[in-house]
Amino acid sequence: MKVKVFNKDGAETGRELELNDEVFGIEPNDHAVYLTVKSYLASQRQGTHKSKEKHEVSRTTKKAFRQKGTGGARRGSMKASGLKGGARAFGPKPHSYDIKINKKVKEIAKKSALTYKAKDSNIIIIEDFKIATPKTKDFVAVLKSLNLTGVKSLYVVDGGDLNTLLSARNIPSIGVTEAKNLNIYDIMNCKKLILTEAAVKSIESNFSNN
Repeated sequence: MKVKVFNKDGAETGRELELNDEVFGIEPNDHAVYLTVKSYLASQRQGTHKSKEKHEVSRTTKKAFRQKGTGGARRGSMKASGLKGGARAFGPKPHSYDIKINKKVKEIAKKSALTYKAKDSNIIIIEDFKIATPKTKDFVAVLKSLNLTGVKSLYVVDGGDLNTLLSARNIPSIGVTEAKNLNIYDIMNCKKLILTEAAVKSIESNFSNN
């Protein structure tokens, strides 16, 4: 598949980039995408929820009333879960929500997500460029030239570009990431995927031989 290459001013460069079919043109695997997104979202949970059990509640163990004749159950402690201020029965405990997904499944999921973006013409290739100083308005101008103002997009660069990251972080509709950190959720959670030429090469080199 060939995709036109644009410059940062939104103009066509007259060049086209051939996307590798091993990465951007496979038969999508929806179940792999589902499992990998589910795993990613689960790993974002902290799992630190905790309620106090009976042995952790600080309340008196003095016998509250006589053993018999009250018509109620025997109670030798005020820590019981049935009492106000008592322990919680079968409460949550800290644990990990991580779901193990095989590396091959993750790779198939990423390729499937990239294929969907390519088939739907939601991939934009842009020439490599650097922002000299971190200014939000400079990056806003780039988005405006590409007709992406207000469009939920993900901008992928090849290497660490601190100025671009700083320029885009205050724009709610855009995310910026490096090709090596590209994950399935970010791909599926955006409308347009903006890739620099170097980022395309990096993505293809990571996945085309797997």
